[in-house]
Amino acid sequence: MATEKQPKTVLVADDSSVIRTLMVHLLKKLGYRPLTAQNGEECITALKEKTVDVLLLDLNMPRKNGMEVLRWIGDEKLALPVIIITALEDVSQAVQCMKMGAYEYLTKPVENDRLEIILRNALAESGLKAKVAVLEKQLITKDLFGEIRGDSPALKRSIDQAMQVMETDMNVLLNGESGTGKELFARAIHQGSRRKDGPFVTINCAAISSELAESLLFGHSKGSFTGASSDHAGYFEQADGGTIFLDEIGDMSLDIQAKVLRALQEKKIRRVGEKKERSVDFRLISATHRDFSRAITENTFRADLYYRLEEYPLYIPPLRERPEDIIPLAEHFLAEFCKANGLEPPSIDHEALRMLESHSWPGNIRELQNIIRRAVLTAENGRITSFALQPAQQSALTTGPKETPATGQPEKPAAQSDGQAMLREIELQAIVDTYRKCGGNQSRTAELLGISRSTLIRKMKRYGLSKSVSIEQAGE
Repeated sequence: MATEKQPKTVLVADDSSVIRTLMVHLLKKLGYRPLTAQNGEECITALKEKTVDVLLLDLNMPRKNGMEVLRWIGDEKLALPVIIITALEDVSQAVQCMKMGAYEYLTKPVENDRLEIILRNALAESGLKAKVAVLEKQLITKDLFGEIRGDSPALKRSIDQAMQVMETDMNVLLNGESGTGKELFARAIHQGSRRKDGPFVTINCAAISSELAESLLFGHSKGSFTGASSDHAGYFEQADGGTIFLDEIGDMSLDIQAKVLRALQEKKIRRVGEKKERSVDFRLISATHRDFSRAITENTFRADLYYRLEEYPLYIPPLRERPEDIIPLAEHFLAEFCKANGLEPPSIDHEALRMLESHSWPGNIRELQNIIRRAVLTAENGRITSFALQPAQQSALTTGPKETPATGQPEKPAAQSDGQAMLREIELQAIVDTYRKCGGNQSRTAELLGISRSTLIRKMKRYGLSKSVSIEQAGE
């Protein structure tokens, strides 16, 4: 029997006022919370607007009969036990109702004791199914999002939203800062979709020059331009039957935006040098760290393309909005790096942990991973201390200018503490020393520092260093 503290809600849908009155009296006596509907349309409205735990459904009702209501419940995929209560004892009809998902089929009059048992069993089975559904969701989430680590509410919200859209064919726009794991989300959405057996094609739009973009995205025919020695299928063709992921789509030129819009609208592409069109079946997931509202206002991004891309916007939170994930992530990266390199994992002392937690992480997950890897190599006596952590932070636990999704503008640096200023000096000196040792070779310098070449160039610009200026001058 349901408890008085949390009574289960039972909806009685019957066109007989006498039956409704009797059922309401019985349900209250058994400890349930009764609701009533006198026809099929009222029943569907109640199911849309109220939380219902069990439905007692008459088949012969005006304005949508019980079979129509049962069909609607199936179409909406409502996890709701439905007990049919009807005056007609029809075996074929009972079988049809059970096939459509009804829990039980009863004929009037129904004994109170029997109805009480059936209600109790229906609720117990429904509760068990709900628990199984939760466990299945957890298993699916772990399988698909296993590489995206963290238990913070902000991250869980993003994963839940991704789970909601993955089985559809809606275009998804991932918005988040660099290093937040947008590609991991895109890949997880693909793996959880009906297209999972198809290709997953990733393109970094920021790395494609305007001159090559059309050929790379849509393909070309042999002889269509100098160097086109053979036919080439573009990325959209390669993604046929699967998913295409356009990363940093905000950096795409207006000319290419128009062609991508047409491909989205028509699901057809034309190779460079060809007149015929080719049909392609793809789902588009895109990502950006830019503010599209500003780009649209400044006419650097097409509004019509934006509305196509953002059929389902999904925000990926930066690490600073997930503070409870920082230490577990740091410990994971530490264990992972040590295992891969046959090293004994060092411990992280309290001050070093506090230092990690207090940082704003402009480089997000990628920055944390790189810092931990380098800290492992500089650890002494099996411990990572705040002192040992500092020279490992070539990406710098500092407050540097960064672009935000909200404004697209560099943030004003906060007033720097003495510790932050010291860290900037450490970073600058590390870059200068390593650059000098590598004879001005940027690629080799970036490799030794454990950062990408583009990150090195950005940092050199920040500190006023450039390839044309000698290291000796820059270090002064």
